[in-house]
Formats: sequence, C-alpha cells, structure tokens
Amino acid sequence: MLVQMILLPVFVLVGLTFAALLGAGRRVAVAGGDASLARGFDPRLHVLFYSLIAFAISLRQADLVMVLLAWVFVVIELFQAGLLLRSAETRGSSLFVAGALVLLAMWVYFALRILFPVW
Repeated sequence: MLVQMILLPVFVLVGLTFAALLGAGRRVAVAGGDASLARGFDPRLHVLFYSLIAFAISLRQADLVMVLLAWVFVVIELFQAGLLLRSAETRGSSLFVAGALVLLAMWVYFALRILFPVW
C-alpha cells in the first residue's frame, strides 16, 4: 500500500509535466516560434524527484514522511505551473526555491535513513 501512496504524487507530477510540454508545444505552434521549452518550465528538479522516489522504493525507505514531503513538493510544483501560465519570468520565483528546499529536505532525510539505519 505504501508503494501506491508514494507513486501517486509521482503520477500527478508526470501528468503536470506532460501538460506543460503539450501546452508549450501548442503555444509555439499557434505563435510560430521555436520549439524550445522556454517560458520558465525547468524539469531539473523533477529528475531529482523521480530518482529519489526510485531509490526510496527500491531500497524500501519510502515511509509516511517521504510521502508527505513528496506531496508538498508536487503541490508547490502545481502552484508554480499555475504561475507559469500567467508569467514568462518565473526563474527567480520563490516557488522554485521552495520546491528546491523541500526536495533538499527529502534527499537529506533519505540520506540520513540510509547512513544511520537505526534512525
């Protein structure tokens, strides 16, 4: 059951990523611009998130804390995606920093659980 709980925010984030990719492609097709994903969408944090979840599941370190932090990260990314639809300049956004800090907390928590198994 815990595997499904940790994978649900992953599926939501995958859906958000595809929606952003398809939305960017549609805007480019309508506007006639280049096919890059400018507009502030930056999937680098998503790659770190996906790899952390894969490690946590395979090493059986996915617990309730990881699930809650995963949902916090995904909700922040959803808010950021909502802002991306309205503004092209979001790279310095506080939501990006908040998402990065939550992801950093997830990685630190994961590392502590791996390095100190008693914890």
